[in-house]
Amino acid sequence: MAAPATKTIGDLSGKWVLNKTLSDPTDPALALQGIGWLLRKGISAATVTIAVKQYVDASSKVTRIDVDQSASGLSSTHEARTLDWSSRSHKDWLFGAVEGRSKFISSSELSALVAADGEARKEGWVDSAFLSEDWLEGDEEQKGDEGKSHVISHVKAEAGWFATQIWGFQNIGGERRHVRNVVVSKGDKFVSFKMIYDFVE
Repeated sequence: MAAPATKTIGDLSGKWVLNKTLSDPTDPALALQGIGWLLRKGISAATVTIAVKQYVDASSKVTRIDVDQSASGLSSTHEARTLDWSSRSHKDWLFGAVEGRSKFISSSELSALVAADGEARKEGWVDSAFLSEDWLEGDEEQKGDEGKSHVISHVKAEAGWFATQIWGFQNIGGERRHVRNVVVSKGDKFVSFKMIYDFVE
């Protein structure tokens, strides 16, 4: 189901299901992240659901996004993001120990980040401008802090890989959908893919 107009980067709260027909395969990225073949096959066969709670922390006044992700037949994961670009440690059964940071980001900031001389290229997070491509950027999408239209989530894993996600909305087959453009990198290898979600409730 397409995302309702009330769902924006400023309010992603609700239940979403990964649409595997519309999304790109995640198997190449999971392989680069060191996930074994049998587990990758289980993930690829599972229905992946995310329950999102987005809110402003009462004390810090910073936006937080808590995500509980479940894949049918597999253990669930919990991700707590604070959108202040501070690095925080996290560990789960699938990816092990990682350090992650997140924040709202504008389209112009995103373009600069992935440009040929941008930080993401210099640091080996990406090898192209893929993260900045295909987004809806109208006024109705600019609902994050300071009118920004995306969230960036960047993870550095103890296992040696980076994963960088941009969240927002795109026109997919004539419908407005919540999408994550993702790049996983390790050394000189890069995997880029889209995760496209159906809104459930």
